[in-house]
Amino acid sequence: MRIFQVGPFSLALLLFFLVPLGVLLVVSFFESDMIFGMRATFSLESYVELFTTWNTLWLYLSTLKFAAIVWAITLLVGFTIAYFLVFHVRSLLIAIGLFLLCTVPFWTSNIIRMISWIPLLGKQGLINQAVIGLGISDEPVAWLLFSDFAVVVSYVHLFTLFMIVPIFNSMARIDKTLIEAARDAGAGRLRTVWEVIVPLSRSGIALGSIFVIVLVMGDFFVVKVMSGGQRASVVSNIFEDINVLLYPPAAASSVFLLIVVVLIVMGVLRVVDIRKQLAG
Repeated sequence: MRIFQVGPFSLALLLFFLVPLGVLLVVSFFESDMIFGMRATFSLESYVELFTTWNTLWLYLSTLKFAAIVWAITLLVGFTIAYFLVFHVRSLLIAIGLFLLCTVPFWTSNIIRMISWIPLLGKQGLINQAVIGLGISDEPVAWLLFSDFAVVVSYVHLFTLFMIVPIFNSMARIDKTLIEAARDAGAGRLRTVWEVIVPLSRSGIALGSIFVIVLVMGDFFVVKVMSGGQRASVVSNIFEDINVLLYPPAAASSVFLLIVVVLIVMGVLRVVDIRKQLAG
C-alpha cells in the first residue's frame, strides 16, 4: 500500500526533476560546437570559462546584489504589513479581507505590473512631473527609470506578496497572551516585536526569504526591461548562450547557479529549522 502512495510522486520526481537535472549535468561536460551546438566529448572547457571569465563572475555578483537588496526591502515591507494585519486589525474578517486585497494586483500578469512602472518612472512620467511641478528639480530625474533603482522597485512590487504570505501565516499562529504577558512585564512595543514576535515568526521569515531570493535569482526579464538593457543577470546570459547554440556553457552556468541557490537555501534552513518551528 505504501508503494502505491509513494510511487506516483517518486515517478514524477524522477521524470520531471532528476532526469532533466542529470541531462543538464551531462551536457555541461560536453564540448561546444557552433554548428550542432555540442559534441558528446568530455570537456571541462565550459566550467573553466565560467570560473575564469570576469564578465560571468560579475553577472553572479550583480544577481546576488539584487537578491540581497530585494530580500531586505521585501522583508521590511512584508513584516510590517503582516504585523499590522495580525496585531492591529481587531476583526479577523477585516484582516482576511485586507490580506486578500493585497493579492488583487497579483491576479494580473507580472509583465503588465512591471511595465506599469514605466509611465510613473519615465522622464515624462507622473513622478517627474510632480518633482518639476513642486520645484524640487528643474530637470527630470533620469535615474528613476532604466536603472538599478527601477529594477529593485519592480522586483519589490512583484515579489513582496511572497514574503507577506508566510510571515502572515506564522504571526497568525502566535498566542496573543504572549504579547500581553510581555507588555505586563514592562516590555515596550519594539522590544516585544524583537524578542517575542520575530522569534515566533522565524519560519515565515525563512520561507519568505527563500521564495524571494529564488525568484530574483531565477529572473532575467525584469532586469533586461527595467534597466533598459544596461544590466544583465545570470539567467539572461544563459538565455543568450542558448540562442546562439552554446548549450554546454549554458548548462554549466545553470548547474553552478543551481548550486549557489541550493547553498543559500541550505544556509537559511540551518539558521531556522522550519520543520521544528512549524511542528512547535
